[in-house]
Amino acid sequence: MSKHKVFSLPVRVYFQDTDAGGVVYHASYVNFMERSRTEWLRTFGYSNAGLMKELGVVFVVRSLKLDYLKPALLDDLVAVTSQIRDIGRSRLNIHQTVTRGDEVLVEGEVHLVCVNVETFKPVSVPDVLRNQWKD
Repeated sequence: MSKHKVFSLPVRVYFQDTDAGGVVYHASYVNFMERSRTEWLRTFGYSNAGLMKELGVVFVVRSLKLDYLKPALLDDLVAVTSQIRDIGRSRLNIHQTVTRGDEVLVEGEVHLVCVNVETFKPVSVPDVLRNQWKD
């Protein structure tokens, strides 16, 4: 397991997140996980807009793998976690989960790449972020 701190975001399941049966639609979990990563980033003093404006970079999803283990349902309160697994020169691998109490509903691995906002070519993760994420 990673030595990096786990960030957790509570998310309530709304009608818009579900299919006709009241079960969370599979793609909604991608949105939940993006919200968690975005709020996790804020804990380090940055928004996505701030990264773009101040550092000239943005993190884009290169790939993601999700394992759906159990369904979340309408009105459930779930916790969506984000935890760094690995930092490369221009990549960031994040492990994410969606849980309801002690039950793990979804597990995911998201591979992000740091790119220049103008060229969308990979660039090194800024040292200011790398230094904060080391611990």
